[in-house]
Amino acid sequence: MRVQHLLSGLRPRGVNRARRRTAVGLSVAALTVGATTAAGPAVAQPKAAPAAAADCSAAYKIEQTLATGTKWSMCWHYESEAGLVLENVSYQPKGEAAPIRVLTSAKLAQIHVPYDDGSVEYDDLTGAGFGQGLMDMAPGECPGGTIKTVKVPDAWDPEHPNVKGLCTTTRSRGHAYRMQGDSASKVFQQQGKDLLVYTVNQVGWYEYITEWRFSDDGAINMNVGATGSLSPGDYDAGDGRGWPIGKGAKGYATSHSHNVFWRLNFGLDGNSKNKVEQYDSVVSPPAANGEAPRNKTTRTKITKELAGDAKNMRWWRVVSTTGKNKDDHARSYELVPGASSKYPGRSYTKRDVYFTQYKKCEQFASNNLRNCGTGAGKSVDKWVNGQNLTHPVAWVNIGFHHVARDEDQQPMPVHWQGFSLAPRDVTAMNPLTPPELADQNGRPDNGS
Repeated sequence: MRVQHLLSGLRPRGVNRARRRTAVGLSVAALTVGATTAAGPAVAQPKAAPAAAADCSAAYKIEQTLATGTKWSMCWHYESEAGLVLENVSYQPKGEAAPIRVLTSAKLAQIHVPYDDGSVEYDDLTGAGFGQGLMDMAPGECPGGTIKTVKVPDAWDPEHPNVKGLCTTTRSRGHAYRMQGDSASKVFQQQGKDLLVYTVNQVGWYEYITEWRFSDDGAINMNVGATGSLSPGDYDAGDGRGWPIGKGAKGYATSHSHNVFWRLNFGLDGNSKNKVEQYDSVVSPPAANGEAPRNKTTRTKITKELAGDAKNMRWWRVVSTTGKNKDDHARSYELVPGASSKYPGRSYTKRDVYFTQYKKCEQFASNNLRNCGTGAGKSVDKWVNGQNLTHPVAWVNIGFHHVARDEDQQPMPVHWQGFSLAPRDVTAMNPLTPPELADQNGRPDNGS
């Protein structure tokens, strides 16, 4: 994905497609031609929704009650660098009288792409036109759902800023649970349902699918899938820096990394004053006459900003200071990182998780465009400087080292990277518990 970060133009359909770049200072006319050709013949554009009001107008609201009774609601807007931003994300399972606020805002915070040969690296959000690269989606790309029209700020083609680029739909995910009852003829099982919200953004030869998946059990899954094409301008690597994808030992596609950052501004129960806790488990040998090794889990209260490393049997949760479930337990969400290849080449990619005290100007994990003042730094690692942590913002870094393979052409299968937020004590029981089991809270004998 190297040459395409510097060039924009038209190429024959099938192998070549229009690409947009700001780096070479192409004229507005050239950019307009590229955008129009990629989108097809000029047609009357749908009227974009007006600017979102603070309380989220209907045009900027996403609301879905899933078949299992769980309701998710949120607002959205679109930014020129970060693309889709979700706000005021709330979850209401059946049995809860009111929605439970989870996140004040959530968005991508960077896609950092360094190449293995050291020739170049990119910040796709703040330096490569990610937001402007929002793609139109055909109905078949949003099965059973709705495609919303997005007005793209600072659009490549100012005459055509409106893009049918935001899909909201639902999807089955398989078993939510299964449990044998008192007899073989009684089985409790539930097929889970998800609300999906996603966009497709083109950056050079790549197309990024930014997916937010809201499950009926209260979990939130954030994923970025990279697809599109390998850059033909990067078939010049040597052994150890690339992989041959042409016939014989030819066409070495240069290896590179995709370091994706997300920014989560928590607001559990509608309050920004949340707590962060870290849990670590240590396994020790069996005690005298013991049958098995022992495992003890220890909680550490994170009271100051943290640059954290994911380790075996380590996890974090963000805890509400105002809301409790019906068992009188504080509501929280647990951070569940996905598979990651941590890139050690830059200071900000050396850590898996950052918790910083909220500051409005801190918006991007690297190459931050906002002015945070003299000496503040331009990357998230510089913002962990000992402040008390009372309004936590989580920055999650999930890396993928892309060593190309023959199967990556053509087009390239989607490779996914991401993480989850799992509800921990948000409800007193499984929010999908069937009525027959609703009295089985706590010990089986109904004790405490």
